Amino acid sequence: MARVKSERSLSVADICNSAAARGGADISVPAMNHAVSLWLKEMGYSLCDGFSLNADGWFTASLHIKGVFDSPAEKFNPEKRRITFEFQQGAVLRKETEGVTVEILGVADASLTIAQVTDVRTDSVNDLLTPNRNLHISGHRLKIAGNTPAHGIYFINQTTQERTRVEVQDIVTNNPSELIIVIPELAKGTYLLEVVTQYSTGGNLLKEPKTATLERMLTVQ
Repeated sequence: MARVKSERSLSVADICNSAAARGGADISVPAMNHAVSLWLKEMGYSLCDGFSLNADGWFTASLHIKGVFDSPAEKFNPEKRRITFEFQQGAVLRKETEGVTVEILGVADASLTIAQVTDVRTDSVNDLLTPNRNLHISGHRLKIAGNTPAHGIYFINQTTQERTRVEVQDIVTNNPSELIIVIPELAKGTYLLEVVTQYSTGGNLLKEPKTATLERMLTVQ
């Protein structure tokens, strides 16, 4: 199965700077950044008001409520149901794939892999984090084991690059294909999840720790 080798995550400012550097922008970087920020904020307001969005073929977005109501008169309870936004690629963005060149870099190291994480509080997959609640991590050869200070589970703040390690007592389940942890008291922001372990299926520890990173940004709201 092919998988994309992800580059770093780009911000709105990064995209604006890139457009100016390529010559694709006829306004200044600060002006573009300001306009895009205003547009995104207004998009959020409109979606929250129940409107759906078609961003000129680039993507579509809409608001959804997940959960089952027991009766027509039952009131909305965020403890039982949740509101989510769903985004899908549009025809214009889909057409852009025709110009993508694929370069095969070789066989990926699949000995240690994070396949998916689920925030148990919100049932969100590869998206949200709820501090002090459980996170279910699935993958391959994830079991935390080792005799070096490096092994463990880390959340890396993408603004400050601060690394927060999960305390050993907060690792509820520690199996090769499954980890269940209590999410640390993280500040609002975006994070990368990293697992470092010397676990080996042969029973002996690896000489050097191996690292797996989930290639999705996780958000504390």
